[in-house]
Amino acid sequence: MIGNDWDQKLEIIWNSPGFQKFYKMIMAEYDKKVIYPPKDYVFNALKLTSYKDTKVVIVGQDPYHGEHQAHGLSFSVQKGVKLPPSLQNIYKELEGDLVIPPRNDGDLTGWAKQGVLMLNAVLTVEKDKAASHRNLGWEPLTDYIIKILNKKDEPVVFILWGNFAKEKAKLITNPNHYIIISPHPSPFSAYSGFFGSKPFSKTNNYLISKGLAPIDWSK
Repeated sequence: MIGNDWDQKLEIIWNSPGFQKFYKMIMAEYDKKVIYPPKDYVFNALKLTSYKDTKVVIVGQDPYHGEHQAHGLSFSVQKGVKLPPSLQNIYKELEGDLVIPPRNDGDLTGWAKQGVLMLNAVLTVEKDKAASHRNLGWEPLTDYIIKILNKKDEPVVFILWGNFAKEKAKLITNPNHYIIISPHPSPFSAYSGFFGSKPFSKTNNYLISKGLAPIDWSK
């Protein structure tokens, strides 16, 4: 389904009757309503960042629900799409943290290709209806992904922005890993502790301390 080592790691999920029933239901929704991201991008985060290569995880809630925005990576939008406010604030914090100026586009594929798993807890959404697919059946899959990443011997940095992502911290128990928690980059909470939290430098400092290559956040 994915085309890399995630297929083996998630085989128990793919083959479970419960997930197969849920997935067929979600795919049927595409024939009835406008659902984002497009079918081919639902598992984009896993396709771009293999289990073996994952060294940073950025947890989002669910895909953007506006036209042409979502393409399967948390907080990312396709090239040519206006930057959502949360992503604008992520870029502002990146500039304040590492003096990397904001880019003109919001496509974070370059992060994903360096080992940053841009994982939404819910992988689909109905157009213009935020959180419309929450609690339908995606969470057991994405929780399982975090659980098996927690088992990795190699260090992983988990960046949890906002209360929804913060809930995932209980799944991360391996002392090899590093958890960064702050308010969400949304305009409603960015000034309550997201700005100045320095997640990008903290991530790179931890990776370097463990002998791993840092992320080039400018890409």
